[in-house]
Amino acid sequence: MRWHWTLGLLCTGCAALSRGLDGDPVDAEPTPTVEKILRVPLDEALFVTRRLLEEQRLDVFEHNDTKELFSQSWEIGVNVRGNRTFERYMVRGEEVGPRQSVIRIFRLQYREAEAAVEQQMPEPGSEKTNDHRYLHERDPFARETFENVPSLEGFKLRRGIRDLPQERKLLARLEMVPSLELVGGKASIPVRDVKVPAWGPESADAPPRCGEAVQGVEPLLVAGQTVLVADPLGTRELPDAAARMLCDATARKLPVALALSVPSVDQAALDEYLASAGSGPDLERLLVLSDFFRRVDQDGRSSAGVIHLIEAARRLRTQGHAISLVAFDSNGASGNAREEEMAKNLIAFRQANPDAWLLVLAGDVHVRTVGVDWDSKFEPMGARLTKALPSSPVKALEVGFTRGIHYACRFNVWQQVDCDVHGINPTAEVRQEPDTPRKVLLFAGPGQTGFHGRLYLGQLSASLPVLQRAARAPEAPAVMHGAVTAPGTTAAKPSPW
Repeated sequence: MRWHWTLGLLCTGCAALSRGLDGDPVDAEPTPTVEKILRVPLDEALFVTRRLLEEQRLDVFEHNDTKELFSQSWEIGVNVRGNRTFERYMVRGEEVGPRQSVIRIFRLQYREAEAAVEQQMPEPGSEKTNDHRYLHERDPFARETFENVPSLEGFKLRRGIRDLPQERKLLARLEMVPSLELVGGKASIPVRDVKVPAWGPESADAPPRCGEAVQGVEPLLVAGQTVLVADPLGTRELPDAAARMLCDATARKLPVALALSVPSVDQAALDEYLASAGSGPDLERLLVLSDFFRRVDQDGRSSAGVIHLIEAARRLRTQGHAISLVAFDSNGASGNAREEEMAKNLIAFRQANPDAWLLVLAGDVHVRTVGVDWDSKFEPMGARLTKALPSSPVKALEVGFTRGIHYACRFNVWQQVDCDVHGINPTAEVRQEPDTPRKVLLFAGPGQTGFHGRLYLGQLSASLPVLQRAARAPEAPAVMHGAVTAPGTTAAKPSPW
């Protein structure tokens, strides 16, 4: 059954939102210094651009021979005949790769010029001298730049500029969208066919590679604390930061638990791997026992980054630390039923382990500690935890980052589920300055969306599903976590933990 037909199995907006639900971040973004490559096919990018202009009540037509769109023209102000100015949009698309494109939106300006005025030369020192030089001597664009641009009878093209506000609106449409979490589904690879290469050259008792410090996390490392983190899904950076937080918590001799958005039916498989030597056969057995990592269509919750995080927890346990894994997600529920089941599983763990430091990774909407403004009846998992555990402190962190890519599932312009590497762009509120370290910033109090602070991750890079179908191959393996290989699948080279 096709995913986009099985609406009951989809949870729209459950994953981390990179665009806020209250406010337009478009004009707050700094002026770009390089072209932004969109992680969508060119035809989809042009389709969304056309829709964007048509929503502004502009008729749009396409050049027959080029990947260009032109809008109808409109007059700037109200002027007498012979002194009128009109503008129109021109859109140029460029295909960079199979799923990569660049869209440039220009605002073209046409100026009405009667023949007698064009031929008149202003006197030296005249106030019209500068205008004359601009119109007659300065060539603002090379001819090839605006070749074959439609003309307006009686008007001449005066200038053209990149319309950055429109391009930012387009970017918001394409990259500031919620991801989908695909609940349920069948395993894609028969159990007998799973083949996993060696997990790594290190010994079974090798210590975890904790990575760079997460600044400002110390106030959260308290016994009995529950920390909810909004996972953007399918990135390297969030699992890496989570591994470091596990290292810091165990260094303080705290009993630690890592809760993952994995169906609770896979709890036994996680426990078995946690107690294993972490070898290739052990990892193979985990993937054999868990259908979650072998689904036909996988979202970012089953990425190689998550497997690396599970391995980090195993290595910490091997070093003698008290650490456990919690699978708390539902295997088929959606909406409030799913939130209730997730909260129930975490509450049960907390009641049995009141002193454990609990790190929970889930989508943005799930971890909010208050309700949502678009559905008064929807109660997120985080809100349920806060209500049910008044004596156990619960802190929720949203994520801040700079523009990058992640592996996620979204609806494309044809309303089909598209699971692939996508661009992800932050809102102005959570945008992180380039070349700044990852850190935790705690607020004075919870915000309107129920977050108590923000975890800054830096530039995001994609982590592919741990198992992939042969139909797709990674486009940029240098910036993605490695994936293990099964017969008939393709995978990037595993990166060392």
